[in-house]
Amino acid sequence: MKKRIGILTSGGDCPGLNCVIRAAVSHATLTFNWEVVGIPYATQGLLERQTVPLNIHGWDLRGIDPLINMGGTILGSINKGDTLAAAPAILASYEALGLDALIAVGGDGSLKIIHELANMGNWNLVAIPKTIDNDVALTERAIGFDTAVNTVVDAINRLTFTAASHDRVMIVEVMGRTAGHLALHSGIAGGADVILIPEVPYTVKGICEHLQELRDRWRRKFAIIVVAEGANSSLEDLDNPASCSVAKCGRGQYIADQISNCSSNLIDTRVSVLGHIQRGGIPSALDRLIATVFGKNAIDLIAQEKYDQMLAWQNGNVVAVPIQDALDQSPALVDPKCDLVQIAHSLGIYIGEK
Repeated sequence: MKKRIGILTSGGDCPGLNCVIRAAVSHATLTFNWEVVGIPYATQGLLERQTVPLNIHGWDLRGIDPLINMGGTILGSINKGDTLAAAPAILASYEALGLDALIAVGGDGSLKIIHELANMGNWNLVAIPKTIDNDVALTERAIGFDTAVNTVVDAINRLTFTAASHDRVMIVEVMGRTAGHLALHSGIAGGADVILIPEVPYTVKGICEHLQELRDRWRRKFAIIVVAEGANSSLEDLDNPASCSVAKCGRGQYIADQISNCSSNLIDTRVSVLGHIQRGGIPSALDRLIATVFGKNAIDLIAQEKYDQMLAWQNGNVVAVPIQDALDQSPALVDPKCDLVQIAHSLGIYIGEK
């Protein structure tokens, strides 16, 4: 039976989303001769009953397919508003658009909302995880994470030379309000001296002692600090009451203010908040691969009529897990006793406490 499949991208954008769309459309069209339509701006598009026709050669430029290396999402995305307040109209749109199944690509927040709608409307739903925070449970990798790590590492590489040239402490603030995967991976790969994540409390005293040790023992007059925006100290320091608050200036600037006078040697600090730069750019080879495999397997699940499933990357393979199981265990946080944290300690990186 010929099917009409809808696909949408929800929540914050990230590299690799277009690769999912490309793979799903190609497999559905070439293998099953199904129709695939895009839902622009996620649930807002459903609410307004909008669709975008998708086909495997719709974006070709003289035979070149740009979706494989295009960042963001051609369908647009949205991560605001009270979606559930408009649930009745959205539920009616699924039937009105004649959809036989829906592929939703999102993080744990947006997938939770769409899954709730699917349960209310008895939709045939397949979910694909994407987030640069990599905090969706039951999958080792979410689309966008690898590219974001590479982006942060590239920034660290560039800042290291300036830090060394001017004897400065460079503080790189990255995304991660509740989970520190991005800061931990990029900090280790980029050769950071200090990594601060939400899961492991830090102290300003511990940071200062580590910076002093670098100077006294190793004659290092510069340092790189990678801090997740949601990192928390075990006790907010009051030694510098005039410093800018975290709420006002962000965690990176707060750290800079607190450590500027923590030793007899005046510490020259600079803060780089990478912000949405982390979300942009051309997807890495790994993100392209994972996104492509996810897109293809989503169509296979629909062909097998296996719904209410989320695709996950486990041990180098793609598996399907119940969406609710993934949501119940999300967000997936960094285990303070995991191998990467222990590796950071063994490399002489300060990662909290003391």
